[in-house]
Parts: sequence; structure tokens; C-alpha cells
Amino acid sequence: MVNLESRTFFLQIQKFENGYFVSVTEGTNKIGSMVVSLATGPTPITTTVIPSKTESLFLKLIAERISTRMRGIALVSSFTQKKLEPNTAKTLMFEIMEMIENN
Repeated sequence: MVNLESRTFFLQIQKFENGYFVSVTEGTNKIGSMVVSLATGPTPITTTVIPSKTESLFLKLIAERISTRMRGIALVSSFTQKKLEPNTAKTLMFEIMEMIENN
């Protein structure tokens, strides 16, 4: 759980042998917008599974960063009540990467 700017986010990370499933939720625990990234070559291949109205860049960046680091698959889902501010997104990304590196 991460508290930022009077908002509470729940971060759930499931590790697999060939990648990660990451869920970022605010409020109720729901599956939201979803992006998948696969990094087996020099640049990751990323696709949107469930489009986002506002958080598409955040989802794409975090999925590509995780898949590149793992040399595998990253599936990232985000359900938020309102748009993420840049500092909030940056902090969430830092928290997620820290959790993955310590896992």
C-alpha cells in the first residue's frame, strides 16, 4: 500500500519464472487498463490489451521497464479513480521497481 497526495494505491506483484503481473489499484480492487510488454530482443514489443483514457504512458513505461529488466513478459494493470499526476506516477514506478528488485 502506498499513500500519495491523500490517495491510497494498492500494489500487487505476482512473480513468474518468465515475467511479472503487476496490478495498481486505487479504491476498490479491480482490473483496469492493461498493457503487455515482451522483451526478448534489443527493444521490447508492447501492446495494449485494455485501453486507458489517461494512464497509457504510465502503463507502457512500467511494462517496458519491467520486461526489459527481466528479459521476459510484463503484464501491467491500472485502475485509478482519477488521472495520475506526474510526481505520483514517478513515485509509483519507483515503488514498483523497488519491489521487483527486492523480490
